[in-house]
Amino acid sequence: MKAFLAILGCVGFLISCEKSPSASGAAGGTSNPIVLQLNWKAEPEFGGFYAAKINGAFDEQRLTVDVREGGPGTPTIDMVAAGTVPFAVVSGDELIVARARGKKVVALFAVYQTHPQAIMTRASRGFKEIGDVFSSEGTLAMEKGLPYSDFLRNKYGFDKLQIVPSPGGDLSKFRSDDKYSMQCFIISEPIAAKRIGVEAKTFLIADAGYNPYATVLVTNEDFLTKNGTTVEKVVRAVAEGWQAYLENPATANAEMAKINTAMDPQTFTEAADVQKQLIVTPDTEKNGLGSMTKDRWQALGQQLVDLKVIDKAPPAEECYLWVLK
Repeated sequence: MKAFLAILGCVGFLISCEKSPSASGAAGGTSNPIVLQLNWKAEPEFGGFYAAKINGAFDEQRLTVDVREGGPGTPTIDMVAAGTVPFAVVSGDELIVARARGKKVVALFAVYQTHPQAIMTRASRGFKEIGDVFSSEGTLAMEKGLPYSDFLRNKYGFDKLQIVPSPGGDLSKFRSDDKYSMQCFIISEPIAAKRIGVEAKTFLIADAGYNPYATVLVTNEDFLTKNGTTVEKVVRAVAEGWQAYLENPATANAEMAKINTAMDPQTFTEAADVQKQLIVTPDTEKNGLGSMTKDRWQALGQQLVDLKVIDKAPPAEECYLWVLK
């Protein structure tokens, strides 16, 4: 552990002492590309990773990167912890839980500074804040047992609501029942609701006080120690890719649409626009896209302890490494 803390404090030393890449495609220019495993389909929340390939950011760093689409249940946190892949995308609370359970996963770049998880209700109900959903009778479709669900239950209570399983993006019930609310990603279901002629009102769970970083690029300690230069190059290319995507998402959207044919071009465009507010914040304007702070990791760890998700939070400084200066 002391060695890893030294790495966190001395990134330059880590990079200058890099060992030979592993045989599993650790570095570009080899027959095996670096794998960057996504945890969901090719959608705008991953646009910057695809842009880094298309715009040549990975090439400029002399990296060959395979950005792999994920799907329901893709166990990215376990994959990267086990070394099955060198890089993957996870959520911030996933990472803390993993480290609390002994999995040495490290955050490198946090795309979403504001988590896109939200509660969506009918605009006709006139709710002004997220608490109104819980103080009014109705149905809430939400997956129980997740940290954010426990947070909402503790803060607002579920006494007035019937909690039912999430429909997985199906809007049939939302369309037919005006007292039906549901969990959503602000870049997904609200756009779909608009398409079917239902005006939705969304409330970010982050505004209620639970706001883990999301779409977090991670690696594991062993890979980081052995391949410091590669890690830094990947992060630099990813940062360039995300800057390019925010400025002009069209090319990357077109490429992702070839992979994810279930999403239409207009949704790609609208989602890319909506998510900008979640990615670019005063913190990123000061410290750069993808940047993270010790205070936020520490606060999230304490929330997970308070929610009894973990017994003890890992030290915040061990959860992330910010290599860009």
